[in-house]
Amino acid sequence: MISQTFTIINPTGFHVRPTKTFVQLASSFPCKITLHCNGKKANGKSSLSMLTLGLTTNSEVLLETDGDQEQEALKALGEVLTSLHD
Repeated sequence: MISQTFTIINPTGFHVRPTKTFVQLASSFPCKITLHCNGKKANGKSSLSMLTLGLTTNSEVLLETDGDQEQEALKALGEVLTSLHD
């Protein structure tokens, strides 16, 4: 298992559209993907689970990947978390 902390920079937070992008990409990796923020955790392959985190601009998110292709998943999903998506 590997992990890294990322900061959400999208001025409108991480709402439905960026979450959909994240989940679609996360689902393409065979590893387990979990996000942690403000004492909550979410399955990175579930839009509903991710939306419960309430990620807003400047939220600090710990992204964990565990299993096959964990390194590739962490890199690709970290780029989604730190890019602008509206």
